[in-house]
Amino acid sequence: MVATVDSGAPKPGGSSSGGVGQSGRAVLTTADGTPLKASLARATRRAKLRALLLVMPLFLFLLFSFIIPIADMATRSVANTEVQNNLPRTVAALESWDGEGLPGEDAFAALAADLAAGREARSIGQVATRLNYELSGMRSNIMGTSRRIDIEEVPEEGWKAAILDIDDDWGEIEVWKTINRLTSPVTAGYYLNAIDLRYDAEGAIVSQPDYQEIYVKLFWRTVWMSALITFMTLLLGYPIAYLMATLPMRTSNLLMILVLLPFWTSLLVRTTSWIVLLQTQGVINDILVWIGLVSDNARLQMIYNQVGTIIAMTHILLPFMVLPLYSVMKTIPPSYLRAAKSLGANPVTAYWRVYVPQTVPGIGAGGVLVFILAIGYYITPALVGGQSGQLISNMIAYHMQQSLNWGLAAALGTILLAAVLVLYWLYNRLIGIDNMKLG
Repeated sequence: MVATVDSGAPKPGGSSSGGVGQSGRAVLTTADGTPLKASLARATRRAKLRALLLVMPLFLFLLFSFIIPIADMATRSVANTEVQNNLPRTVAALESWDGEGLPGEDAFAALAADLAAGREARSIGQVATRLNYELSGMRSNIMGTSRRIDIEEVPEEGWKAAILDIDDDWGEIEVWKTINRLTSPVTAGYYLNAIDLRYDAEGAIVSQPDYQEIYVKLFWRTVWMSALITFMTLLLGYPIAYLMATLPMRTSNLLMILVLLPFWTSLLVRTTSWIVLLQTQGVINDILVWIGLVSDNARLQMIYNQVGTIIAMTHILLPFMVLPLYSVMKTIPPSYLRAAKSLGANPVTAYWRVYVPQTVPGIGAGGVLVFILAIGYYITPALVGGQSGQLISNMIAYHMQQSLNWGLAAALGTILLAAVLVLYWLYNRLIGIDNMKLG
């Protein structure tokens, strides 16, 4: 593209290009006479379109594998449509109920119609399960009542007496208050359960019974175990990374292979290997007994508890700490330490005052990476953690796969995600994300 200045002067032969703007000033044009400004704008649009097409596959991948699942999880954590969709007549009848005493005959008749319709549509189990989350025993109550209702034969004594005769639990006002409270399509109940709170019969927020307060403890256990694992990987990985960065290339490459070797082995194989090593009759206990550190009757319990989870996860996540540290240490000139020593510093002071501060970006990168991976780990705690070594991710998996309480699982997952984002924000405020380097 060649720009020319068209002043509007007549060309040889008497022709004119007409290149004078409305203000009378000369207009820059390309070789084909197109105004330069318009040509540049067209080229910019083409460049932006090419860039958009290049990043579109990545955007679509993130959209369908990351953004949409997180949005779906957040939606499920507050969704409360089971009662509204499966008991519509009952919901409408309870709108005029004052909450004092049992509802009238119209509410029981509406309940009978909804239970019969749900039985025919085979959807009654959804509302039964949802109500059972709030009030234990409601599933058997609803399923049993729906099987015995015949909507085509109106009882002589009326539906209220007939339903109470089928199951006297319907005479509990707490049951009706629970149904009435769950008529809203949005609820905070799952989040309350995730922090060991609940709604009582009056709709007030109260604490769960002591035997049901498990989630807050699990969250704290997950955080402190993840922090401990991060510290252990730093403690073990720092000298390894230092040796890799300072030893001759041949030795350094050998260490790098040993660090990367776990990546070439299945995670399941590595975890089950630790079961063989740590169990009571395992390799480590046999060696301790053989050298006389412990007696055969006092073997160490290192598996199916927190110790097993910490040891196995430290080994599995160690490369994620070593590699960022190594990439940063490799860029630190050895002359810095020599200069510090030449100025009178002893080796320890030179190392601590000169070398270590320059590795802080690698420490931050490795620490954030290991902590975030550890806080959401699932397979290793499930295999070697037992009951005391389980993390919150194991409870999320339990609700997804066994109890099928997807709303509570989504609430736990959303809280975990929010906690990670808060920690990330704190790291950025205190240290600065710009100081975190992977090389």
